[in-house]
Amino acid sequence: MAKKPDTDAFADMFARFGRDLKMPTVDVDAMLEHHRKNLEALQKSAAASAGGAAAVMARQKEILESSLHEITEMAQSFKASGAPQEVLAEQARLARKAFDTALTNAGEVAEMMSKSGTESVDILRARIREAMDEIRSAYEKRS
Repeated sequence: MAKKPDTDAFADMFARFGRDLKMPTVDVDAMLEHHRKNLEALQKSAAASAGGAAAVMARQKEILESSLHEITEMAQSFKASGAPQEVLAEQARLARKAFDTALTNAGEVAEMMSKSGTESVDILRARIREAMDEIRSAYEKRS
C-alpha cells in the first residue's frame, strides 16, 4: 500500500525553514484592516466629490432659472421707444447687468467646486498620513 504524504510535516518543514532564515511573518489581519481603511477613505472621498457635484448642479439650475426669469422681466419691461442713444444706453445697461451677474455666478460655482475638491483631497491626505503612521508603527515594533 502506498504511503500517504505527510502534509503536516511538509508545512512544518517550511515553517521551520522560515523561522531559521528569520523571515518576517505577514500579519494578514493587519494588512486587511489597512486596505479596508484605504477603501473607506476612497469611499468618503468619492461621496464628498459626488455631494459637491450635486450641490454645484443644483446651484447651476437655480442660476439658470433665475437668469431666465430676469431675462423675461427685462425683455417685457424694455421699451424701444425714444432716441437711438437712449435705446443703446438701455441695451448697454442690460448687457452690463447680465455680464456682472454671470461673472458673480461663475465665481460662486468655481468656489463651490474648489471647496468640494479640497474636501475630497483632504480625506485622502488624512488617510495617507494615517497609513504612514501605521507603517512606521509596524516597522518600529519589528525593530
